[in-house]
Amino acid sequence: MKRNLQYFRNSVRVLQLTFLAITLFFLENSLAQTYNVEGVISTSTSTVRSASVTFIDNSDTTIQFQTVTDAFGYYMIDVITSVSSINKQPINFDLEQNYPNPFSSTTAISYRLKEQSDVLITIYDILGREIKKFTVGVQSGGVHGVVWDGRNNFGEKTAMGIYFYRLQAGGETQVKKMIYGVGDSKLNISISKLLSYSSSGTNNKLSANLLGDNFTVRVKNTVDTYPLITPRQINNIIIQSDTTLNFSVFDASTVTVYLDNTQQVISGFGAANIVPWRPDMTTDEINKAFGTGDGQIGFSLLRLRVPWNQNEFSLNVSTALAAQNMGVDIIASPWTAPPGMKTNNNIVGGRLSDASYAEYAAHLKSFSDYLSANGVQLSAISVQNEPDVNVSYESMDWNADEMLRFMKENAPSIGIDVFVAESFNFNHTITDAILNDSVATENTAFIGGHIYGGGLEPYPLANDKGKEIWMTEHLVLETEWADNLATGKEIHDCMNAGMSAYIWWYIVRFYGPIYDDGSHPDTPPGAVPGEISKRGYVMSQFARFIRPGYYRVTASGNPQPGVYVTAYKNDQKVVIVAINLGSQPIDQTFAIQNGNVVSVTPYVTSSSKNAVQESNISVSNSIFTTTLDGSSVTTFVSE
Repeated sequence: MKRNLQYFRNSVRVLQLTFLAITLFFLENSLAQTYNVEGVISTSTSTVRSASVTFIDNSDTTIQFQTVTDAFGYYMIDVITSVSSINKQPINFDLEQNYPNPFSSTTAISYRLKEQSDVLITIYDILGREIKKFTVGVQSGGVHGVVWDGRNNFGEKTAMGIYFYRLQAGGETQVKKMIYGVGDSKLNISISKLLSYSSSGTNNKLSANLLGDNFTVRVKNTVDTYPLITPRQINNIIIQSDTTLNFSVFDASTVTVYLDNTQQVISGFGAANIVPWRPDMTTDEINKAFGTGDGQIGFSLLRLRVPWNQNEFSLNVSTALAAQNMGVDIIASPWTAPPGMKTNNNIVGGRLSDASYAEYAAHLKSFSDYLSANGVQLSAISVQNEPDVNVSYESMDWNADEMLRFMKENAPSIGIDVFVAESFNFNHTITDAILNDSVATENTAFIGGHIYGGGLEPYPLANDKGKEIWMTEHLVLETEWADNLATGKEIHDCMNAGMSAYIWWYIVRFYGPIYDDGSHPDTPPGAVPGEISKRGYVMSQFARFIRPGYYRVTASGNPQPGVYVTAYKNDQKVVIVAINLGSQPIDQTFAIQNGNVVSVTPYVTSSSKNAVQESNISVSNSIFTTTLDGSSVTTFVSE
């Protein structure tokens, strides 16, 4: 009886172990699932042929599945999901047969490396001539792949025929043959053909470690893509069975605004009121310059001159106080120190005397204190206007060492923010020296410069040091419509260069944003004194709607020829500014990503329009298309 009982127990134990083994077998093997995914890539108007489609496993981004759409925008691909800790024996060096083969458009070349190697893949024609070289570089041991589109090293399509492809890696070489010119147009590259993973761990075991079924999908152009598209990434795609996934992309001429991709903060747009060199502004001119309503420019920055003669300090108060009460920030720039502080005892040229650094800082402080006592708070003051230019008017020369000394030793005593160096062509010599000194950098509020003849470009060192970049003076004398519109393009370029502010020269002048008394012979015909000029309305397309504290956001794509676009946002509004330099109206499509915009209101300035508000445009599925007037600037403001 005992023996029978023991036999029964042993039998049950065997059955339990067998059941456990079977369960573990099926559990392990059920973790790896191969699913077929197919679909169509299309824009709002057509399907997209020869677009690259890549599925990237989010649990291990080295594992990717790639294919190319056919002539009808169709793609088909196999993916593997949920593979967990599958260990295999070390793999050998091996070059697999390309797939598909024969092929008519694109083929995948897969290969295995047994260890980390420097990889080179070369394709030859039947005469042994090099056609295409893939200098892959160093890759880890594992399975990898490249895709060949039938083009040579110069991007030209090769002739149909027989080709050879050679893999060189780790001192080993393999060659295989393929046929180009025929084959299935619906290219299906499976996991075995394009899976790329690496070997790691003890005994060089291969760990695929796909822990989930969550993928990122990237759709982008190849050399044959038509129509060209704006690359798109779709996150968090769940694949749990054979499925159809259709993806919409934007035509390359579509400008895509990415609201989650912020660039520089915008501190404002403005111009200068320099008294007594020009008459002080009237109340009406102040309202037109700094107001934000219809028929106003919307400037949020005002630049003043720091007089060398303290008797002229009071001349700056009236307009500055009125502008400040309208929410405008005030900055100031000196053209020279008082003559007694200079090496030549003259207001033109010369340098700051070696013994006058502290005295000059006290002079700048006295101007700030005077304005403060009269209700005007300067936001920042400059050390010197254009320290690197030789002119016959009020000026003073500085070199990099001199200004570095001042910023380290004297700037803090001024008591307000100090900016540098206002080079006439944004030369970085002086500011580089300051930014490369930790003490001087700490004492610098932001980097200012002018763009006469150069300097309209990014400034990486300032960005690295966390300093805003301001364009603090520019002008052109020409007043034809094309010249006025070019000022809008210049603001666009400054914003794209990463500048946080754009400040014009005189507010009131025949070439400025508000017309003066018309006494200058170059005053445009029909200019009315005190009225906003065409240049002023162009500037208002930025200044009225992009207020301090907005951020520029990425606006990418290849807009229609002659069209230039920048975009901005704050917590409530989205603003897009589109400039059409072409003479003819043009249709332009915009896509707004990662935000909820239901409609936009356009404002248009052209040769015949002055910031005219036009009918609202609905935004459907994050897209809107509109016609931009020829030779115009249009600002779209979200509702």
